[in-house]
Amino acid sequence: MRFIIFATIFLTVMSLLTLYISKRLVNKLHFSNKIKRYINIFLIINLFGVLSYLIVRYNPVVPNLVYFLLSVPIGLIFLLFIATIIYDISSSLLKKAPLNENRRTFFKKSLDISALTLASAVNAKAMYNARNIQLEKVNIKIKNLKKPYKIVQLSDIHIGGLIDKEFISSIVRQLNLLKADIVVITGDLVDTDIKYAKEALEELRYLKSTFGTYFIVGNHEYFHGVQSIIDYVNNLGIKTLENENVYIGEKGEGFNLLGVYDVMGNSVNAYIPDLKKALINTDTSPKILLAHQPKFIEEIKDEKIDLVLSGHTHGGQIFPFNFLVKLQQPYVKGLNKHDENTQIYVNKGTGFWGPPMRLGASSEITLINIS
Repeated sequence: MRFIIFATIFLTVMSLLTLYISKRLVNKLHFSNKIKRYINIFLIINLFGVLSYLIVRYNPVVPNLVYFLLSVPIGLIFLLFIATIIYDISSSLLKKAPLNENRRTFFKKSLDISALTLASAVNAKAMYNARNIQLEKVNIKIKNLKKPYKIVQLSDIHIGGLIDKEFISSIVRQLNLLKADIVVITGDLVDTDIKYAKEALEELRYLKSTFGTYFIVGNHEYFHGVQSIIDYVNNLGIKTLENENVYIGEKGEGFNLLGVYDVMGNSVNAYIPDLKKALINTDTSPKILLAHQPKFIEEIKDEKIDLVLSGHTHGGQIFPFNFLVKLQQPYVKGLNKHDENTQIYVNKGTGFWGPPMRLGASSEITLINIS
């Protein structure tokens, strides 16, 4: 039932955006009616692609090429919507400009061609960005830390569909070159039924670091069986932190690594995050907390947490969606100082959700040097 409600709302929004694109962009182009009709037919086919994507998204049994073709329409509609807004504003300004009719017509035709060319180029660039993972290097000062450590953070990989064994294998190869002290995966690792994710997850067995790999669940794990995912990940030699902590490094020279369930647990009344429980038996060494959603930082009150590592936001994934994310999360990406005691780093996501597109927010593997 939850999926049906989500799908209905999602398709309604996509349909309204498509209608806006047709009325405010396509139908106003200085092209022949035949060409405009073909573009509108393409928009209708694209909308059916969105419906097909929702059907196959969590059952990735179709070939990757087909899945790719079905996943693009969502991003295409969103980017064309933004292009239409810009086109609408530009057209209004052009109408008010003190130009004679011939010059106005010339500029209008130029605007029409430029709008479609730019929209095509931006879509191509966004698809390239999604597959081109950047290494983000961050240096963070931690009070009372006795020696430096190298943490590599992955987040929001979203295994399923286009995020497959080959994608994970490539990440593992890149990561192992970094010679990390620890690897942390801050949620949304799996975004499909575990039976479809096993082949890709197996690649994580080859992750190498001095003190191991640690994982926390994100909100998407709740959609696909939290416990089955935790059990499988643990069997890979990766430790899932379930409202608990481990000590990293030699006693007195390291730090406490804490991990909590995602705040989604509060909504489903299961696997509920509990910071106080995660703090049990920690010592006076610095504390680093893994919490999937940045807004969990609001739960830190009297507890002293030196650094929070989060994900979830994807950095907005496709500009200007980051402005909407900011309405729901206190931090969208990068390193932020929350207060005098606590810093937070938000990973933009190593994979992607939905369309294989990123614009203004690259996929990332984060190398965090704490000292």
